[in-house]
Amino acid sequence: MSDAPSYSEAADGLHSEKSAPVEPAEESKRLQSSVAQFTSKSIKELEGLTFELHGLEEFLKSETERVQGDINNALAGLRVIIDTISPWRNVRPDPVQGKPSSTPEPRMQRSTLASGQR
Repeated sequence: MSDAPSYSEAADGLHSEKSAPVEPAEESKRLQSSVAQFTSKSIKELEGLTFELHGLEEFLKSETERVQGDINNALAGLRVIIDTISPWRNVRPDPVQGKPSSTPEPRMQRSTLASGQR
């Protein structure tokens, strides 16, 4: 992402610098510079991750809305089908004439069916 040295590169640089005599002020300045580079690199990486997460959040929101719309459309279609066929649920064909009878058969209770009665 940036030209800042990695942590291990900077640590190696500090160790090699320590082998040669260095003024304390100069060493402090180098250390501050290294910390500033690490901080800058970390902040840029975090900003990049934040940007990616916002993009993912927007994608998930739009997909959630799309799927919810598909579910609502499917439910509306089912309601139309149920409303269309519900008047015919209790109409039974007349075994003699093969036509639907005008009076629907009474529906049996579940308790009646469970006990084996018809």
